[in-house]
Amino acid sequence: MGVSFSMRHRWTGWDRDGRLLFQTPAGESAVQARATVLALGGASWPRLGSDGGWVETLHVKGVKVSALKPANCGFRVGWSDVLRERFEGAPLKGIALSFAGRSVRGEAVITRDGIEGGAVYALSAELRDAILTSGQAMLHIALRPDVASDDLVKRLSAPRGKQTLSNWLRKAAALSPAAIGLLQEAAINSRTPLASLPAEELAALINTVPIQLTGIASIARAISSAGGIPFDELDAGFMLRRLPGVFAAGEMLAWEAPTGGYLLQACFATGFAAGREALKYLVG
Repeated sequence: MGVSFSMRHRWTGWDRDGRLLFQTPAGESAVQARATVLALGGASWPRLGSDGGWVETLHVKGVKVSALKPANCGFRVGWSDVLRERFEGAPLKGIALSFAGRSVRGEAVITRDGIEGGAVYALSAELRDAILTSGQAMLHIALRPDVASDDLVKRLSAPRGKQTLSNWLRKAAALSPAAIGLLQEAAINSRTPLASLPAEELAALINTVPIQLTGIASIARAISSAGGIPFDELDAGFMLRRLPGVFAAGEMLAWEAPTGGYLLQACFATGFAAGREALKYLVG
């Protein structure tokens, strides 16, 4: 189809004559192009190539670029050593996460430094912006969102007998060891012994476990990145207003989408559109 692929080439900008410059295994090379489509990604997982190095290159040409930030990312939590050592990597299934009036159902994973997973990613934009503004965010986890409050209170009102607290919670509320660990962590942080809570308060805690997020996981481990080239820097055909003949697409653009196919679709769609508009530009 007339397409050639040049592997191990890294674009470094333009020379004085407007030619594209590349670092190659054979040294620096220059390419004269009538139209260029930039699809260089964001800054997540830089070891795979998307390191955001293009930001400064476009800045030099006067193109405004919003700071690249983690998206669909995990968050840091100051876990106790006990919880961290025992439950690192443990899943939390069938939960609901809530923040700022929004609730999301799904799963999460306890990590050594915090929490991540599909349900966390769905709230990551709001959580990230809150942390960037105030330095922290309070996330609430419902460990048994499918159980009515009255039913949960009834189950927790049954005598514990000689059972350990953990074993009793596992049987009465069907909580996993990791979920029980989160409950105990919350009780320690509030300085209220879990065993001393009345059934009503314990039931309420089970479905509103507070998790204080203290930071954002590194962009290098985020699924994607937010920020990039604002749309007012582009014309309707994805061409950079300051650089005629240069188009941009994908995660370079300042938009944000949830993971799970939406992110890929937006990249494919803007790439298709930019390529089509580049062809129109060439044929006049």
